[in-house]
Amino acid sequence: MKFLRRGIFFFATAALLIWWLLPTAGPQVQRGSVLALQLSGSYVEAAAPSFLARVFGEERQPFISVLSELAKAERDDRISGVALRIRRLDIGWAMAQELRDAIAGLRAAGKGTVALLETGALGANLEYYVASAADEVLLSSGTSGPLVGLGMEFFFFGGLWEKLGVDPEVVVVGEYKSAVEVLAGTGMSPAYREMAESLLDSIWGEFVTGIAEGRGLEPRAVREAIDSSPVTAEELETFGLVDGTDSFEGAVSRLGKVRIDGSDYQAVDPAEVGFAPVAQFALVYGSGTVVMGEGLQSPTGGQRFSSDSVSRALIDAADDPSIDAIVFRVDSPGGSPLASEIIWHAAERAKSRGKPLVASVSNVAASGGYYVLAGADAVVASAGSLVGSIGVYMIRPQIGGLLDKLGIGVASLTRGRDAEILVSSRPLTASGRARLEQEVQEVYDLFVTRVSEGRGLSPARVDAVGRGRVWTGAQGIERGLVDELGGLHAAVRVAKRELGLAEDADVALIPHPAPRSLSEEVLEVLQGSVVRAALPPGWSPLVERLQTLTAALAQGAPALVPPLVLRIR
Repeated sequence: MKFLRRGIFFFATAALLIWWLLPTAGPQVQRGSVLALQLSGSYVEAAAPSFLARVFGEERQPFISVLSELAKAERDDRISGVALRIRRLDIGWAMAQELRDAIAGLRAAGKGTVALLETGALGANLEYYVASAADEVLLSSGTSGPLVGLGMEFFFFGGLWEKLGVDPEVVVVGEYKSAVEVLAGTGMSPAYREMAESLLDSIWGEFVTGIAEGRGLEPRAVREAIDSSPVTAEELETFGLVDGTDSFEGAVSRLGKVRIDGSDYQAVDPAEVGFAPVAQFALVYGSGTVVMGEGLQSPTGGQRFSSDSVSRALIDAADDPSIDAIVFRVDSPGGSPLASEIIWHAAERAKSRGKPLVASVSNVAASGGYYVLAGADAVVASAGSLVGSIGVYMIRPQIGGLLDKLGIGVASLTRGRDAEILVSSRPLTASGRARLEQEVQEVYDLFVTRVSEGRGLSPARVDAVGRGRVWTGAQGIERGLVDELGGLHAAVRVAKRELGLAEDADVALIPHPAPRSLSEEVLEVLQGSVVRAALPPGWSPLVERLQTLTAALAQGAPALVPPLVLRIR
């Protein structure tokens, strides 16, 4: 079988994912080499490289390329160890767990691993969590107190609208569907607090247990160490949390004398380490807010889960005779119900072709993000992934008060009993509210039906675990929302099982959607560059999260987004 050179390849053992970026000859790797790799910043899911993004300096590294480097090193007899320079990471807990799994695979293969933390600030909890999977954890001079415990902070915008004279009229199904509280409330409801506490407890448990396993400590000892607030390297070493201080060059030299950087190792031909695929799997990406139409990049440069683009990718993969199975990699907090339904239908059409369709949850598949994968043959998520949020809301901003404050007069004409729904200067009538409530309830009922049929659960059971509530992957597996815990490797393993392939069989992963056309790249890259240039430093992620919450407001449509955009540091 002939495989595409610009593809992603999967080695069966220990998440061996190989990403071929360029068709150039790879470097010569000496036996006993140490792979030097930096982990920092944020990563995107989609792996299709963009020429223009590189030219404009807008390209972010695909997460799978990091997994690929670690995976290839695990199988490469010439690599004796891996040194990781870990700086500030802007990733979710599920991605962090996939990195830990990859590091664990290196250790199991007999490779030495050293992680050097270069965070330079208090509260590098996630960075330390990743580092603690290595054989040795070192601090760079100037790095102090990475562990302070986990924290969440919530902002509520209801008071702002009141000052502006805007009255957000809310229709919601699900007492946990608290996105409306963020947008229109002034504080946490008991249901919101219950859910947030539960999520934090679940992540905290994974956090403490992971560190304990990596450092050979008891969970109780880890909790006590964190509460003791160690700051200096000496204090952290006393608690068994680190092994000393060093430079990155020193960290590399602990493992060997010959160094190869990740940027060079990326070009190593997978065939050199014995990669021999027996099948091809399509890797279909769905990342960002679920929206109608085409295009995979938002105006602020984030990824967008577009109904037409992703639906076409699913169907094309199903119709491609060279593709044996489909892995649907989702990282989305939801969005448009209609777009979610369109993608759900595309997934059903893909399944009808007889090929296994396995969903792999990255950091989040909540609300509309869960809707689209509910019918998959299997759902695989990391323990720290966020899933569920089966609920619907609609907000209609009534701006009559704002217009009065601004001295703006307004006249409106309507035809039809409930046409005032379209008039934002007047409050809803009882009849208009009843109509919106009916629409939102119908969307919720359809959502429940999709999950019920796809997961093999009764509607009553889906409603019981739904009502807008978000669960971690670990909680989701207990409630029938997830089939197996793990990252992309686990999802591929499940797909191989569905095909009857041996667990140690190598398969090639071919990314979908296909790379964008030149005209699409010009439009999207320039658009993203201009918008990001207008934002203060560090604001793009916040704007992306607010866009997720407000995506449906401009359309006056119901929304499928989670009750909170969870951010735990």
